[in-house]
Amino acid sequence: MTEIYNYEIKDLSFEKALSELENIVRELENGGIKLDDAVKAYDKATKLKQYCMDKLKDATLKVEKIEISKNGDISTTLLDGVEE
Repeated sequence: MTEIYNYEIKDLSFEKALSELENIVRELENGGIKLDDAVKAYDKATKLKQYCMDKLKDATLKVEKIEISKNGDISTTLLDGVEE
């Protein structure tokens, strides 16, 4: 199993964190992991999942729609369905 310590998770890119999460899920699904290791892997997977969700939420909040009014003024607003 790939080792990830809590202090390292914040330094991972979204893609790397997601890849690590997928690897852990595959290992847990295969069932060839000892109970203690499975508990540790589950804990890491939970933290990685939350990290990925937080990264996605942050990215979503940054997505804005650029609008140009009839008189040529430019403004930005959050895309429809995105909450602040």
